[in-house]
Amino acid sequence: MKSILAKILLWSFGTLLISLIAFAGISRLLSARAFQRGELLRSALSDQVELARQAFETGGREQLTSFLNRLHSVLPNDHYLTDADGKDLVTGEDRSSLLAQARPRPGRPGFGRPGPRRPGPPGFGRVRPVIAAPTADGRYWLIAVVRRPPLDLWSFVPYYLLVLLTVALLCYMLAINLANPLRALRRTVEQFSQGNLSARVGSRSPDEIGQLSRAFDQMADRIQTLLTAERRLLQDTSHELRSPLARLSFAAELVRTADDREGAVARLKKEIDRLAHLVGGLLQVTRVEADPASLKWHVLSLNGLLQNLAEDCAIEADAARCRIVVQEREAIMVRADQELLRRAVENILRNAIRHAPAGSAVETTLDSRPSALSLSIRDYGPGVPEEMLSNIFKPLFRVDGARDAAQGGTGLGLAIAQRAISLHRGALVAINMHPGLLVRIDLPVDLRVPANSATVNIS
Repeated sequence: MKSILAKILLWSFGTLLISLIAFAGISRLLSARAFQRGELLRSALSDQVELARQAFETGGREQLTSFLNRLHSVLPNDHYLTDADGKDLVTGEDRSSLLAQARPRPGRPGFGRPGPRRPGPPGFGRVRPVIAAPTADGRYWLIAVVRRPPLDLWSFVPYYLLVLLTVALLCYMLAINLANPLRALRRTVEQFSQGNLSARVGSRSPDEIGQLSRAFDQMADRIQTLLTAERRLLQDTSHELRSPLARLSFAAELVRTADDREGAVARLKKEIDRLAHLVGGLLQVTRVEADPASLKWHVLSLNGLLQNLAEDCAIEADAARCRIVVQEREAIMVRADQELLRRAVENILRNAIRHAPAGSAVETTLDSRPSALSLSIRDYGPGVPEEMLSNIFKPLFRVDGARDAAQGGTGLGLAIAQRAISLHRGALVAINMHPGLLVRIDLPVDLRVPANSATVNIS
């Protein structure tokens, strides 16, 4: 059920309907028993009235009294034999009022109208029904004033209690159905507030409480991402800035004491530039990881992106005495964040140029496969030890030897690329080619758009 309002209304109307059906059934049962008991008593009196007549006509008042006592022992009611006018044939009292009350009425074929009230505390059964049966010739009437009520309503209390328990159970189930998800949400919020950033509700309910739980989970994911990025930035910065700051302090001391002031100033500037580049890289990694919602989606050409980056990096390639070769098999248009995708490809391309041997080529290949859109960049350098391939996309990780900080790397370029591609639901794969390293970007095929789509200007 997708709405709490609908759930409450449905449970309430269902409970009301069950209650009405139950009370209607009990009322019908009461009526049926009343009718049955009245008819049974009237039938019994019809059988006894002729015997009472014979007793009176053969033995007078004494024999009639004896007969009525025996009848009372069988049917514990007050019995009177009267003539057609209602005169009691034993005591001579006027019983015409009882006779009038005992005559059947429409809708109550079993019992007549209520008779005298019996003494006792207020409650069920104070009104005493009256029943009468005539002889065949109508000269005599046998009247019975029921001492015990024909229906003991207290005997139906268990049925009413059953109905109340059923309604209470339904209400309890509704309360549990509403309270349990709220309790789970409260426990998760408490765990999250105590520092357990991985606490999630994980509700799949389609109603408002389920929507609230999923909104909290999304908020918790966002907060966890932000806090994790902040902690990582603090850890990375504190760890990585130690060496540059020490070198910067040493360079400043050289400026003050060295004979070659120009050389010392140049070294100081170099350390400052290195430090600025490191801090900029750390901030870029944090922004990429912490703010997925800031992605700006555009339609762009991967071919154009690759060609522009090859032109931009041509100066660096010339300085490294290598060249960039672009291989395109088809035109590919995608929907992506232009700046993030550009930074990712540029970082991988510059990393390949940095480690490409003199006279070699850095090969870039654009291809489309059924499972992914692929952009590969390969150099012919020394490669990466196999045991370290899984670590090269981690922040501040550098391979000893050819790929280290001495060549200007901070260990952040591939980490930035990896997180940028992850935000596009893609993946980065590094493969040793012997010689060289191939880094392949795989983007989901659903990012591809028709070739005639309008593109942004890539520069």
